[in-house]
Amino acid sequence: MLRSRPLGTSRDEWSDLASAPLMKPPPFDYEDPETLAGALELASRLDNHKLLAGGQSLMPMLNMRFVQPDHVIDLNRIAELAYIDDVDTVVRIGSMTRQHELLESDVIARRLPLMREALEQVGHVQTRNRGTIGGSLCHLDPAAELPCVLMACDGVVEAQSVRGTRRIAMRDFPAFYMTPAIEPDEIVTAIEVAPWAAGHGSAFLEFARRHGDFAQASVAVLIASSPDGAIERASLAVGGLATAPQRIAEAERMLAGSMPTAALVRAAAQACGDIEATDDAHAPAAYRRQLAVALTERALKLALVRSDAANGGLHEPNA
Repeated sequence: MLRSRPLGTSRDEWSDLASAPLMKPPPFDYEDPETLAGALELASRLDNHKLLAGGQSLMPMLNMRFVQPDHVIDLNRIAELAYIDDVDTVVRIGSMTRQHELLESDVIARRLPLMREALEQVGHVQTRNRGTIGGSLCHLDPAAELPCVLMACDGVVEAQSVRGTRRIAMRDFPAFYMTPAIEPDEIVTAIEVAPWAAGHGSAFLEFARRHGDFAQASVAVLIASSPDGAIERASLAVGGLATAPQRIAEAERMLAGSMPTAALVRAAAQACGDIEATDDAHAPAAYRRQLAVALTERALKLALVRSDAANGGLHEPNA
């Protein structure tokens, strides 16, 4: 079964669509620009267009005629949109960078280990070979791993049009269900992340019925510890429950400035018990919240151990 879920479909609707016979796509004009400037010009003057990145979502949407654009603008020949740059205090990633390139990157492994861990759970080898970071962000599936990671990392998304460049904080990027806060003539061109300092701990965990399936819940955690073992800074994002990844501010406030104990970790995880969640045929909202609580407790413990190990020790939260 195809993994990507078409824009605007619920999990139930996608299950029905994915099991139905595929049709031929509707007629459209195919545009194949070789430069970003050319793609921006096309996006500015062509009505009812769709952008083709990895095609993991758009192609099944076209085949099932869920979308019927007049124009498809292919971004795959625009080499300037595929890169990973370690620039001073940030890592910049071109929107057409493939997921497998991110997974194999030394820069990502060293500077953004949370992203690398999450990428290991994105679909399968075949989908990662084609899927792009920009495509995943713009499709904005609630269960997608990369939006959850970038929410935890306070990522910034750059969108360009012929009118100029706009920087959008990841917390403001989701407009509503599977819809990013970009204009019709804008193209997401880059993602910027400020890595946490060396010695931090991170963990990404998710629950899916099978590897590669949509996660029913996922958790991304970042922890920075002081020399005495206290938690200096914490970031926690939960995905798969609502229309977009959610930062758990209450848990972050509980953790910051505290010495890690099993009781503190458990209490912080319980903050996920009241967050927004949706029901569908695969799992009720209450079950998703329960998953989020359990995954958060495990992820926090793992991030704390990794942070302590990176700083020369091996620490388990005290009872």
